[in-house]
Amino acid sequence: MALNPFFLQGSSGEQRLIQELINEQLKIYGIEVTYIPRKFVRKQTIIEEIQSSKFDDNFLLEAYLNNYDGYSGAGDIMTKFGVSVRDEVSLVISRERFEDFISPFLEGYNDDEVEVFDRPREGDLVYFPLGNRLFEVKFVEHEKPFYQLGKNYVYELQCELFEYEDEVLDTSIDEIDEVLEDKGYIVDLQLVSGGTRATATASVGTGYVRKIFLNNDGSGYTSVPNVAITTAPSGGTDASAVAITTTRNGITSIQEILLINAGTGYTTAPTISITGGGGTGAAATCGIITDTRGIISIVVTDGGVGYTTAPPVAISLPPLSPQIAASASAVVSAAGTISGVRIADAGSGFLASGPTITIGAASTTGIGTFWFNELVTGSRSGASARVKNWDTDTNILRVGISTGEFYPGEIVIGSRSGAEYVVKVSAANTITDKYRQNEEIEEAADLILDFSQSNPFGTY
Repeated sequence: MALNPFFLQGSSGEQRLIQELINEQLKIYGIEVTYIPRKFVRKQTIIEEIQSSKFDDNFLLEAYLNNYDGYSGAGDIMTKFGVSVRDEVSLVISRERFEDFISPFLEGYNDDEVEVFDRPREGDLVYFPLGNRLFEVKFVEHEKPFYQLGKNYVYELQCELFEYEDEVLDTSIDEIDEVLEDKGYIVDLQLVSGGTRATATASVGTGYVRKIFLNNDGSGYTSVPNVAITTAPSGGTDASAVAITTTRNGITSIQEILLINAGTGYTTAPTISITGGGGTGAAATCGIITDTRGIISIVVTDGGVGYTTAPPVAISLPPLSPQIAASASAVVSAAGTISGVRIADAGSGFLASGPTITIGAASTTGIGTFWFNELVTGSRSGASARVKNWDTDTNILRVGISTGEFYPGEIVIGSRSGAEYVVKVSAANTITDKYRQNEEIEEAADLILDFSQSNPFGTY
């Protein structure tokens, strides 16, 4: 039999009255929390595991705190990894306020970022201002109280203290973002406001290969060919060289051959052979000088930092006759340092002390101020990380959530601030998480029972 038609069993007007009373009570007796929805960045497609997520939105919302005598949950407990804090809070929010104020914004996001928009979702965060703490929504109760006048009016959020796992937290509210300032994998980058100049010294000798002349540049090379120079007579040092290739109109050939070591003790010009690299036709000859000193090798004593392109190399003129000026070119490593100097012309007429080598200055950087939580990228390594702290006095940039490894000598660029500095030293600082005390506990336990040497409970 149908319900009695003379009783409304809850009219829309009564339901509206209860909702408005609840909204008013929350505004009077509630606290103002910040609701931070989780956005998925990447998921594992087979088992739908969340690999990375971010929190970059925030919504102020009034909530009633059900806890009246402290946090609920297991509290602070000792585990085999250290102290684990498992505080929980229960918050009541208005269903209408969430659906009218937050849901329309979440509905505009891509389905891959936000899967549920019409209600609070497990995994979202709530900033609890009274304790300056972030809580993660673990369960959403939507049927309590149970259908008063045929409708539900509130959501009850069961929240647990948030355990950081390298998520991106960028709400643009410093009070919230800085809660995780020292959490996660932290790397300290010692930056310098400008590159430092590399230095090098030259050694001289006689009976050396002055220069290699390229008679035929060959063609069809797919890799750098090998350059072999016949050995020096007994008591001398062998010369060595490297080929530099270039590509024009889709054809790769040899551009020049530079000396790594000009050798000593040669009495006749050695033979140069070019092999490998997939090409053919290249040929070269060289000339030697036996009666005056020329540059045998150039050794880099300080690679400097901050180089992005090969700088010029200046060599002082020889004072003796016949005066033949020497020339060389620098090699820049992936780390932004000078890894070597190759000789194009060993010159002639130098003193036994050798010439002065001057390597051009590194790139000028050191501008701007890094912003908290912005993404910074290494110019050479491609590594990226989020800014945790930037100390302008010490030029130490503390970053977290690092992908890749920053190279000493490369330029670090801020994505939003545009700040640019050169990395001098990159050092992993610490990993801060709930298991951070496991090493201390293990060391303390070894002082009591040490299983590394023998079994204290038996003979085996």
